[in-house]
Parts: sequence; C-alpha cells; structure tokens
Amino acid sequence: MNQKQWQRLTPVELVEEAVRNQEGVLLSNGAFAAETGKFTGRSPKDKYFVDYEGCPLPRDEHQWLSDSQFDNLFEKVQHHLNRTGGYVFDGAVNQDEKYRVPVRFYTQYAWHNLFVQRLFLHGTPESKPTYTVYSAPSFEADPEEDGTRSSTFIVVHTARKIVLIGGTEYAGELKKSIFTLMHHHLAEQDVMPMHCSASLGERGDVALFFGLSGTGKTTLSTDPKRKLIGDDEHGWGAEGVFNMENGCYAKTIDLSEDKEPEIYRAIKFGAVLENVRYDKDRNPDYSDRTLTENTRTAYPLTHIPNREEKAYAGHPTSIIFLSADASGVLPAVSRLNPEDARKHYLLGYTSKLAGTERGVIHPESTFSACFAAPFLTDVPVRYANMLMDRIDEHDVPVYLLSTGWVGGGYGNTKRMPLQLTRELVNRILSGELNEVDTIRDGELSLNVPVSIAGIPTQYLRPELGFKDVDEYQRKRAELVKSFELTLRGFEAAPVL
Repeated sequence: MNQKQWQRLTPVELVEEAVRNQEGVLLSNGAFAAETGKFTGRSPKDKYFVDYEGCPLPRDEHQWLSDSQFDNLFEKVQHHLNRTGGYVFDGAVNQDEKYRVPVRFYTQYAWHNLFVQRLFLHGTPESKPTYTVYSAPSFEADPEEDGTRSSTFIVVHTARKIVLIGGTEYAGELKKSIFTLMHHHLAEQDVMPMHCSASLGERGDVALFFGLSGTGKTTLSTDPKRKLIGDDEHGWGAEGVFNMENGCYAKTIDLSEDKEPEIYRAIKFGAVLENVRYDKDRNPDYSDRTLTENTRTAYPLTHIPNREEKAYAGHPTSIIFLSADASGVLPAVSRLNPEDARKHYLLGYTSKLAGTERGVIHPESTFSACFAAPFLTDVPVRYANMLMDRIDEHDVPVYLLSTGWVGGGYGNTKRMPLQLTRELVNRILSGELNEVDTIRDGELSLNVPVSIAGIPTQYLRPELGFKDVDEYQRKRAELVKSFELTLRGFEAAPVL
C-alpha cells in the first residue's frame, strides 16, 4: 500500500472529514449519521475463505476461493485503494492483555474508520499488525473472473491473516470479520470465542447472554443495576471472561429513553448511527423504518457510565440463551440441564429479524449453530464441547429465554414485554429460579417452571395464547421435527 495516500486521524478529525466528504451528517444529539446504500445488513452468502495448501478448516462449512483467486482480488483491491486513498487505524482486539492481538484497518471511507475506532481498542502504528482488513466499499468484484457469486465479497485468508471487503458499505462487516478471525485464533489457544454479551453484578457474579442479532443481548446486558462488560463478543479463558471489543453496536429501531436509557444516552458526539432517518432539525427518528429495520449505533464503552472498566471478569455464574422465537411455541423461560444446554447451543434456534441480513423482511425461524454460525471457522461441535467443558468445570446454570412472540407467534401476538424479560433475568441472576418446580418437556429439551410469582401463566404455557389449539399443536410438531433434523446433522461431525 502507498502509505502517502493514507491518513491517521483522531475520531474528531474523522467526523470533520466524513462531513467534508459528504459521507453523512451530524445530528442534533451530536452523533454522526450515515446511510449504507443498498446493503443494510450483512451478506453471509458473499463470504469466502481461502483454500491454501494445508488449510485445516472444514470444507463443508464454508465457501471457498483459491489462493490464486485471492491474489488476483487482493491486487485489485490494493490498486483501487491506492487510487482512492483513505484512512488507516491501528487497533487491537481482546481486552485481556494475555490474548491481545494488533489489528490494522485500511478504510476507503472516513466514517468506516470512525466506526472501527468506536468498537476496537487503540493500538500504536509501531505495532506490527497480526491481522489486516482492507475495506473498499466502492470496488466491485467480477464474479466470472474473481470466483465470487456477486460483486460483493468478504474474503478471509486465515494463513496470511488478511480480510478483503468490497461491494458493500455496511460497516458491520468490518466488525464481524475480526470476530470470525477470533473464532480461529482464540480457539487454537483453548479460549472459547462467544457471541454473547456479559455483565457483572455487585457480588462479582458474571452473566452471559447468548443470542443472534435482535434477541436482546445488548439491551439485557445494559442494566443500571449491573456493570457492562461487553455487548456482543467475548472470550472465555483460563481466568474468566473478557470482552473482545472496546465498544457497543446496538440496534436502534424504536429506541426510547424510557425503555433503554443507557443506550439512548450513549448516542452522542463520537457515536455513529447507521441508516437512522431524521427530521428537518436533525433530530433522529428511531421509529422510522424507511431504510431498514436494522438501524444501528456504534459507540465506545466510555459512553456507558455503568461499565466494568477492565472489560473482563471472572468465570460466569449464569448463562442465558436468547431466542426470538417467531413460532410462539417456546415458553418465556426454561431451565436447561447440561445435555439440554449442549443441544440448544448447537441448535442456536431463533429468528432472523428484519434487515439483519440481506433480503430478510419479516422474522424467519432459523438455526444458527452456537448462536454464531456465520462467524464460526471450525465445526460447531468443537465450540459446543468447549462450552460444556467450562459449564461442567464451573457448575454454571443455563437458561433459555424466549424474547419472541410467546403464545401465538409473529403476527398474532405482541413480542415478549421487555419489562417481563428483565424481571425473569433478575430472578435467574438471583438464583431464585434454580429452586422452582418445573415440568419436563423432553421433545423440546426444556424444564419449564410450573409458576413464577408475578409472571402471567400464558408466558409459561404458550398453548394458552393460541386461539386455535390445533394451530399450536401443528406449530409445536413442526418445531420438534426441525429440532430433531437439525441435531441429527451434528451427530457425525468430526472435530479438528
């Protein structure tokens, strides 16, 4: 790369540069607002790994480009970026210094550089980067020549430790490319990479919230009564849990100060807003769905007053799986025994929510192994075994919460009330639900509480919320069958 073409700017300078380049605007709350064009979510079907000699990654789990295809595309990307110029950021990933990894980002857009500076630790230009990401949103691949399925590409070369991103302005690809690399890098050091949020209680108790986008990870971990460790990506090592990042990436659709005050107040100067519309006075309209349901904000952890300064803590004392169940069959809360936990972790059952991936308009039931399928590098069983070893060693209780449309399903009932979900989380973290009587649901691998004081019965007995009993039975049978078929696919999976 021609270093003369690249600027190293502070966040304040990047805001000025982005405004000057007409990449977006400043809003009344001080945040910088940008639009990401036709792609307002990730493009998992356009993600590739490079097949080099001796590559240990499982072939059936990924799409592939050859080494020569990578070299050709890399040369094109470098030529494009040398022509456009751009911005460089030397950052780092992993808050635990024992696992700290230097990362360098070359970004064509100033606001993309601001984005990664919000989310990652700051390193130094003198540090040689272990991984390098090249972001060229205005460059498009030639599928016939480059071996891609479209003009958009996210290409990961684990041996050369390079990521190429092109044909998309969605900034989330920058963040998730590093998360993907950490699934390989950390697992090789016997550290479990996790798609979860984490919070710390006054007693030193650590809670993990696993789930896909839109299930409530950020919302539930950002709690005025607990310190935030991180909202999305963590590692679990020999001494406990650490945040991989240094910021938060939260959904903003229908955000309000009443419901989520910490997140609402974190959106100020230095924060980035993606695809959020605004009025003539530049006031953000978080209810506007014109561009996408997947409106987002990125801000540094320093914007959250009630945070754990070190961004790491001890071993978890509670684990909560989150599912935005669109079928309405899952109860609001269930306790999982260890074998249940392994099954549900492998299943990663939830719903893709509108806008989080290209083409998703309404909630769609899906399975995402380890709640992180698009970011896994090895077979899911490897990560499931890592989790179970740690659950067993530290005797961690595991629960499943449905944050979806309990009792009726999407289109027939409202989504699970946030205040009730928070109350269930509080009961879990206090240990209260460890002692309640449960009913065994062997078909869905759940232990459902008979009753919980203050929680309406229909949230524990979803069948009561269906107007048609036959409809409930049909949806339940479909869910049970889909669980069985999905789990069958993991039975013979080899572990590298």
